[in-house]
Amino acid sequence: MNDLNIDGKNALEAPTSPVELTPDNFVLENGEERSMIEPDSREDAKLKELIQVLMDWINEEMKEQRVIVRDLEEDLYDGQILGNLIEKLAGIRLEVREVMQSEVFQKQKLQVVLDTVNKIMNLPRWNQQKWSVDGIHSKNLIAILHLLVALAFHFKAPIRIPEYVSAKVVVVQKKDNLLVTNRVTEEITTTNEAIGGRFERDAFDTLFDHAPDKLNVVKKSLISFANKHLNKINLEVTDLDNQFHDGVYFILLMGLLEGYYVPLYHYHVTPTLFEEKVHNVSFALDLMDDAGLPKAKARAEDVVNLDLKSTMRVLYNIFTKYKHLT
Repeated sequence: MNDLNIDGKNALEAPTSPVELTPDNFVLENGEERSMIEPDSREDAKLKELIQVLMDWINEEMKEQRVIVRDLEEDLYDGQILGNLIEKLAGIRLEVREVMQSEVFQKQKLQVVLDTVNKIMNLPRWNQQKWSVDGIHSKNLIAILHLLVALAFHFKAPIRIPEYVSAKVVVVQKKDNLLVTNRVTEEITTTNEAIGGRFERDAFDTLFDHAPDKLNVVKKSLISFANKHLNKINLEVTDLDNQFHDGVYFILLMGLLEGYYVPLYHYHVTPTLFEEKVHNVSFALDLMDDAGLPKAKARAEDVVNLDLKSTMRVLYNIFTKYKHLT
């Protein structure tokens, strides 16, 4: 995995090929290349999880339009659903005609969709090269996944992207009328923080990755700190993994530490919906920002989704500033 982090893609030795490569499979012009995921890599559990998470997210976003995606390659290649998804996420209207059977019109729509995506996300050119009109239209799953992962992070999708997902890819290029193959490992996701482009690794990454034995010690310290203040209003934390995910304890803790009462109409006291919990955690993060705390290396959606690392980062942020209070 370190090699993936350093190099991104690694050439792999491949004396034999499990994929049948014939001119019928790859109609290429000289100099043109195409890639495909090796069959065994498609069965990788983390890759399957990533595909399912992204499909569930799209279907949730598009449910009002009664759109159901069952296959990323077959359902997204023509640009119709991708265009509708961008319109929904960005709150815009794309000036393009409905997709027709003509490949030319499909690619024209895809070009408008991808131009809009690249403009909205303002990504560096090297990142935009991970997807293209030809890549999406040729049903290149790797290109589709790169695009969807970037969209999910940009629009802060309320999902948990699997980390360190990669796939073995066969790259086929036509040279002098001969098909030349090469195998590489394509990195699709790294850490959620790295994909988001906002965070660098911190002590909690090291703690979770290399010192899980010390995790309970840190958790106990944070619980003790929280209870020292929450006990004043007859509340007690016994389960750090679950009791902060709806944001209520964070809000009350900030009020106690800063010496103010938070009016009940500012947050959901007994939230049940995901959106209500995200509102609460986001509101708590705003209170921390107003109090001069450094921005927490966490998203509200991740806290609500019971991501322990994110929850501990937010609580540790509070602890660092107020640990001296009695």
